[in-house]
Amino acid sequence: MPRRLLTFIILLATTLAATADKPRKQTPPLPAQQYPLHETHPADHLTIAVEPGDTKETAPHTRLDYYSHGFLPIRVIVTNDSDLAINLDDARIHFIAADGSSIPAATDDDLERGMFTLKSATGRKVPLPLPVPIPITTGKSDIDKKVVADDNDFSFQTTTVAPHTTVAGYLFYDINNLDTPILDHATLELRKVRLSSTNKILDTFEIPLKLPNAESTPKP
Repeated sequence: MPRRLLTFIILLATTLAATADKPRKQTPPLPAQQYPLHETHPADHLTIAVEPGDTKETAPHTRLDYYSHGFLPIRVIVTNDSDLAINLDDARIHFIAADGSSIPAATDDDLERGMFTLKSATGRKVPLPLPVPIPITTGKSDIDKKVVADDNDFSFQTTTVAPHTTVAGYLFYDINNLDTPILDHATLELRKVRLSSTNKILDTFEIPLKLPNAESTPKP
């Protein structure tokens, strides 16, 4: 192998290693009561808020653009103001559309299938300025790795909400087959939130995903 080519390959490998994807961080959550879309159960001292990621300001800084592929990111914020730990292991968190459709959160496999288009399947070849171009191909394996990395960085880091703490994480919902506007009259339903100590199931949360429009508010 020519020395010039070998030197370039070494430099390329060093550059790629230096620019390898690093873990990303969620914005630290505020107490759930401070978000516009929330519901409080005073008897349980528990508040859950939701924040749809359908705008530039609220979208998570993920590696892949899930929203443009029909997966709506929704951040769920849970504030436990009680003296007892809350458990989310068995929680069912469904998107309830205006027509009554109940959509569970997408799994990593769902996201990988949705993001894996024909274009990405064929790969992308980038010619390099070498005597013999070396193709860099990205395809399904690259998408799979990014989905897993996004899940690690943006999902709930724990399913136990300790007393007097707030936890948050993003869930993604397949909205490809829903009529627009998607969020009108839609809710996020959370069932089977439990007390860790007794396994008691708490009351269901049904949180609107959009505030009423000013136009819908009766004027004096």
